[in-house]
Amino acid sequence: MSMMLETLPFLLGGLWTTLFVSAAVVVISLLIGIPLGCALVFGPAWARLPIRLYADFVRGVPILVLLYFIYYGLPALRINLPSLLAAIVALTAFKSAQIVEITRGAFQAIPKGQTEAAQSIGLGLFDRFVYVLAPQAVRRFLPPFINSVVDTVKGSSLVSLLGIVDLLLSLQQVIGRTHVALPLYVLGALLYFAINFPLSALSRRLEKRFV
Repeated sequence: MSMMLETLPFLLGGLWTTLFVSAAVVVISLLIGIPLGCALVFGPAWARLPIRLYADFVRGVPILVLLYFIYYGLPALRINLPSLLAAIVALTAFKSAQIVEITRGAFQAIPKGQTEAAQSIGLGLFDRFVYVLAPQAVRRFLPPFINSVVDTVKGSSLVSLLGIVDLLLSLQQVIGRTHVALPLYVLGALLYFAINFPLSALSRRLEKRFV
Protein backbone atom coordinates (compact mmCIF):
# COMPACT_ATOMS: atom_id res chain seq x y z
CA MET A 1 0.00 0.00 0.00
CA SER A 2 2.82 2.43 0.85
CA MET A 3 4.38 1.77 -2.55
CA MET A 4 1.10 2.63 -4.27
CA LEU A 5 0.83 5.89 -2.34
CA GLU A 6 4.43 6.81 -3.14
CA THR A 7 3.96 6.29 -6.88
CA LEU A 8 0.52 7.91 -7.07
CA PRO A 9 1.81 11.49 -7.69
CA PHE A 10 3.93 10.23 -10.60
CA LEU A 11 0.97 8.31 -12.03
CA LEU A 12 -1.26 11.36 -11.66
CA GLY A 13 1.30 13.33 -13.67
CA GLY A 14 0.95 10.74 -16.42
CA LEU A 15 -2.82 10.95 -16.10
CA TRP A 16 -2.63 14.72 -16.54
CA THR A 17 -0.72 14.22 -19.80
CA THR A 18 -3.37 11.76 -20.98
CA LEU A 19 -6.14 14.24 -20.19
CA PHE A 20 -4.26 17.12 -21.83
CA VAL A 21 -3.62 15.20 -25.05
CA SER A 22 -7.21 13.92 -25.16
CA ALA A 23 -8.71 17.37 -24.54
CA ALA A 24 -6.47 19.03 -27.13
CA VAL A 25 -7.34 16.40 -29.74
CA VAL A 26 -11.09 16.67 -29.07
CA VAL A 27 -11.18 20.48 -29.19
CA ILE A 28 -9.06 20.81 -32.34
CA SER A 29 -10.95 17.98 -34.04
CA LEU A 30 -14.24 19.75 -33.40
CA LEU A 31 -12.89 22.98 -34.88
CA ILE A 32 -11.77 21.09 -37.99
CA GLY A 33 -14.32 18.31 -38.31
CA ILE A 34 -17.60 20.18 -37.89
CA PRO A 35 -16.95 22.77 -40.65
CA LEU A 36 -15.68 20.04 -42.97
CA GLY A 37 -18.71 17.87 -42.15
CA CYS A 38 -21.06 20.77 -42.91
CA ALA A 39 -19.21 21.40 -46.18
CA LEU A 40 -19.57 17.72 -47.03
CA VAL A 41 -23.35 18.02 -46.71
CA PHE A 42 -24.04 21.54 -47.96
CA GLY A 43 -20.94 22.47 -49.97
CA PRO A 44 -20.40 22.38 -53.74
CA ALA A 45 -19.17 19.22 -55.43
CA TRP A 46 -15.61 20.54 -55.85
CA ALA A 47 -15.37 20.96 -52.05
CA ARG A 48 -17.08 17.71 -51.14
CA LEU A 49 -14.72 15.47 -53.11
CA PRO A 50 -11.44 16.25 -51.26
CA ILE A 51 -13.23 16.14 -47.90
CA ARG A 52 -14.72 12.75 -48.79
CA LEU A 53 -11.28 11.46 -49.84
CA TYR A 54 -9.66 12.78 -46.65
CA ALA A 55 -12.26 11.25 -44.35
CA ASP A 56 -12.25 7.87 -46.08
CA PHE A 57 -8.47 7.65 -46.35
CA VAL A 58 -7.64 8.68 -42.79
CA ARG A 59 -10.32 6.47 -41.24
CA GLY A 60 -8.95 3.55 -43.26
CA VAL A 61 -5.42 3.94 -41.89
CA PRO A 62 -4.48 2.62 -38.42
CA ILE A 63 -3.78 5.38 -35.91
CA LEU A 64 -0.37 3.86 -35.19
CA VAL A 65 0.61 4.26 -38.85
CA LEU A 66 -0.40 7.93 -38.75
CA LEU A 67 1.55 8.39 -35.54
CA TYR A 68 4.71 6.86 -36.93
CA PHE A 69 4.34 8.64 -40.28
CA ILE A 70 4.10 12.08 -38.68
CA TYR A 71 6.86 11.53 -36.11
CA TYR A 72 9.30 9.38 -38.09
CA GLY A 73 8.27 10.00 -41.70
CA LEU A 74 7.90 13.78 -41.91
CA PRO A 75 11.55 14.41 -40.95
CA ALA A 76 12.38 13.05 -44.43
CA LEU A 77 10.59 16.16 -45.72
CA ARG A 78 12.51 18.33 -43.23
CA ILE A 79 9.46 18.64 -40.99
CA ASN A 80 10.50 17.81 -37.45
CA LEU A 81 7.82 17.89 -34.79
CA PRO A 82 8.31 17.37 -31.05
CA SER A 83 6.87 14.09 -29.87
CA LEU A 84 3.94 15.66 -28.02
CA LEU A 85 2.96 17.83 -30.98
CA ALA A 86 3.37 14.93 -33.41
CA ALA A 87 1.07 12.80 -31.25
CA ILE A 88 -1.58 15.51 -31.09
CA VAL A 89 -1.39 16.09 -34.85
CA ALA A 90 -1.73 12.37 -35.64
CA LEU A 91 -4.62 11.79 -33.25
CA THR A 92 -6.32 14.98 -34.42
CA ALA A 93 -6.06 13.97 -38.07
CA PHE A 94 -7.79 10.68 -37.28
CA LYS A 95 -10.37 12.17 -34.91
CA SER A 96 -11.24 15.00 -37.31
CA ALA A 97 -12.14 12.43 -39.97
CA GLN A 98 -14.47 10.77 -37.48
CA ILE A 99 -16.06 14.11 -36.58
CA VAL A 100 -16.63 14.76 -40.29
CA GLU A 101 -18.59 11.51 -40.54
CA ILE A 102 -20.52 12.11 -37.31
CA THR A 103 -21.49 15.60 -38.52
CA ARG A 104 -22.52 14.32 -41.93
CA GLY A 105 -24.62 11.56 -40.40
CA ALA A 106 -26.28 13.97 -37.97
CA PHE A 107 -27.47 16.27 -40.74
CA GLN A 108 -28.43 13.55 -43.18
CA ALA A 109 -30.53 11.83 -40.50
CA ILE A 110 -32.87 14.83 -40.42
CA PRO A 111 -36.03 14.08 -42.44
CA LYS A 112 -36.16 15.99 -45.71
CA GLY A 113 -39.62 17.17 -44.78
CA GLN A 114 -38.05 19.50 -42.20
CA THR A 115 -36.14 21.34 -44.90
CA GLU A 116 -39.16 21.45 -47.20
CA ALA A 117 -41.33 22.82 -44.39
CA ALA A 118 -38.76 25.53 -43.63
CA GLN A 119 -38.61 26.48 -47.31
CA SER A 120 -42.38 26.63 -47.50
CA ILE A 121 -42.51 29.33 -44.82
CA GLY A 122 -39.87 31.38 -46.62
CA LEU A 123 -36.73 30.68 -44.59
CA GLY A 124 -33.49 31.23 -46.45
CA LEU A 125 -30.53 28.84 -46.37
CA PHE A 126 -28.87 30.50 -43.37
CA ASP A 127 -32.09 30.64 -41.34
CA ARG A 128 -32.92 27.04 -42.23
CA PHE A 129 -29.50 25.96 -41.02
CA VAL A 130 -29.54 27.95 -37.77
CA TYR A 131 -33.15 27.53 -36.67
CA VAL A 132 -34.19 24.19 -38.17
CA LEU A 133 -31.30 21.92 -39.14
CA ALA A 134 -28.55 22.70 -36.61
CA PRO A 135 -30.66 22.18 -33.44
CA GLN A 136 -31.85 18.80 -34.69
CA ALA A 137 -28.36 17.83 -35.84
CA VAL A 138 -26.91 18.58 -32.40
CA ARG A 139 -29.27 16.06 -30.82
CA ARG A 140 -28.06 13.38 -33.24
CA PHE A 141 -24.44 14.50 -33.00
CA LEU A 142 -23.91 14.32 -29.24
CA PRO A 143 -24.22 10.56 -28.45
CA PRO A 144 -21.74 9.33 -31.09
CA PHE A 145 -19.47 12.29 -30.37
CA ILE A 146 -19.20 11.41 -26.68
CA ASN A 147 -18.44 7.80 -27.63
CA SER A 148 -15.72 9.23 -29.85
CA VAL A 149 -14.30 11.13 -26.87
CA VAL A 150 -14.08 7.84 -24.95
CA ASP A 151 -12.19 6.31 -27.87
CA THR A 152 -9.85 9.31 -27.87
CA VAL A 153 -8.96 8.82 -24.21
CA LYS A 154 -8.24 5.15 -24.80
CA GLY A 155 -6.38 5.80 -28.04
CA SER A 156 -4.19 8.40 -26.36
CA SER A 157 -2.27 5.53 -24.76
CA LEU A 158 -0.49 5.15 -28.13
CA VAL A 159 1.47 8.33 -27.45
CA SER A 160 3.59 6.32 -25.00
CA LEU A 161 5.22 4.73 -28.07
CA LEU A 162 6.82 8.11 -28.79
CA GLY A 163 8.26 8.33 -25.30
CA ILE A 164 5.58 10.66 -23.96
CA VAL A 165 5.02 9.95 -20.28
CA ASP A 166 1.26 9.49 -20.24
CA LEU A 167 -0.64 7.27 -17.84
CA LEU A 168 0.39 4.06 -19.60
CA LEU A 169 4.09 4.87 -19.83
CA SER A 170 4.18 6.12 -16.25
CA LEU A 171 2.70 2.78 -15.18
CA GLN A 172 5.32 0.90 -17.15
CA GLN A 173 8.12 2.97 -15.68
CA VAL A 174 6.94 2.40 -12.12
CA ILE A 175 6.55 -1.32 -12.80
CA GLY A 176 10.09 -1.39 -14.19
CA ARG A 177 11.39 0.08 -10.95
CA THR A 178 9.27 -1.85 -8.47
CA HIS A 179 8.66 -5.12 -10.38
CA VAL A 180 5.09 -5.04 -9.08
CA ALA A 181 2.86 -5.37 -12.11
CA LEU A 182 -0.63 -6.56 -11.24
CA PRO A 183 -1.64 -3.96 -8.61
CA LEU A 184 -0.32 -1.13 -10.74
CA TYR A 185 -2.07 -2.28 -13.90
CA VAL A 186 -5.27 -2.62 -11.88
CA LEU A 187 -4.79 0.94 -10.63
CA GLY A 188 -4.21 2.15 -14.18
CA ALA A 189 -7.33 0.37 -15.40
CA LEU A 190 -9.33 1.98 -12.61
CA LEU A 191 -8.06 5.44 -13.54
CA TYR A 192 -9.03 4.93 -17.19
CA PHE A 193 -12.38 3.57 -16.06
CA ALA A 194 -12.97 6.59 -13.81
CA ILE A 195 -12.60 8.84 -16.86
CA ASN A 196 -14.48 6.80 -19.44
CA PHE A 197 -17.39 5.31 -17.52
CA PRO A 198 -19.14 8.65 -16.80
CA LEU A 199 -18.72 9.61 -20.46
CA SER A 200 -20.16 6.28 -21.64
CA ALA A 201 -23.07 6.64 -19.22
CA LEU A 202 -23.72 10.17 -20.49
CA SER A 203 -23.69 8.93 -24.08
CA ARG A 204 -26.26 6.23 -23.30
CA ARG A 205 -28.45 8.73 -21.50
CA LEU A 206 -28.34 11.19 -24.39
CA GLU A 207 -29.01 8.43 -26.90
CA LYS A 208 -32.15 7.39 -25.02
CA ARG A 209 -33.31 10.98 -24.82
CA PHE A 210 -32.50 12.25 -28.29
CA VAL A 211 -32.55 9.27 -30.66
